[in-house]
Amino acid sequence: MWRFVLVFSLLTFPVSATAETWGYTYDKPWTRYLYPQDEKKWWWDDAWWDEGKLEVPVNHEVIMEKISYQSGDTEVPAYLFRPKDGKKYPGVLFQHGRRGLDELTLLHPKRLAARGFVVLAPDLWFARFIDKYPIEHDYVVEEDAARGIEFLLTIPYVKGKKICTVSHTRGGYITLKALVTYKKQEKEVACWVSYYPHMQDPNAAEPMQLYKYAPEAEDLKVPVLMFLGEFEQFNRLRPIMYVYDTLKQKGRDVKLIVYPGVGRAFDFRPPHVRTFADDLAAKDAMQRTAKFLRKHLEKK
Repeated sequence: MWRFVLVFSLLTFPVSATAETWGYTYDKPWTRYLYPQDEKKWWWDDAWWDEGKLEVPVNHEVIMEKISYQSGDTEVPAYLFRPKDGKKYPGVLFQHGRRGLDELTLLHPKRLAARGFVVLAPDLWFARFIDKYPIEHDYVVEEDAARGIEFLLTIPYVKGKKICTVSHTRGGYITLKALVTYKKQEKEVACWVSYYPHMQDPNAAEPMQLYKYAPEAEDLKVPVLMFLGEFEQFNRLRPIMYVYDTLKQKGRDVKLIVYPGVGRAFDFRPPHVRTFADDLAAKDAMQRTAKFLRKHLEKK
């Protein structure tokens, strides 16, 4: 038993400078007392601290339309969410993860649209006859997402010449490939946002899932915002942190927010299992996402 503990510690704790930077505890190497957003406290708000002023959220009544676009010979069904007033707003491609699009995950693009965005949510699984929660990854869906970015920019309600992507779980990997492999970050995409993204090829071997990340992540050049729960599974948590550290070392515009007290799916966990911490994290993440999107789309 003692040998096993020793080996486990060697595998999980010594991660060069990362351990110091992240403030690992010695008894639980997956637990941190210093989260990345607290390193420089970039979230500090003098207006709130000194004057008690809270930022007023933007709220719009939203309508949803069912549409589709072409990706080669395949018709990709999608949902389009937009403010009801019919005015032009910045565009966002929302990419679902392994769960796919259903009554819970569709709440995310709707909430984005309520902040003042035109949001396209393509259903890549339905388009390719892929069952919900797939294990294997079909690389063709990455091109489908790239075509979705192109299509979104043709919608008359979209304002500007660039859009941003928002995703969760495997949608993070899909949009990463759309931006890097299909070069959408060069002319069409202004920023990349993802909730607890899968930062490795889902078809890669288990050691690659645990100790590596997709090499394409190093070529992500647009501003990046990631959200993560403190109790995220370790095999997802470590690659996300590695990507964050790598992009930071390369001087890229990258932010990672770790929410204490929550795990994966805090943005759409259903009411019967939802916690107060889930709700606080989801509302904060949505507000920060909207602010981040506006910052990088307002002049595009």
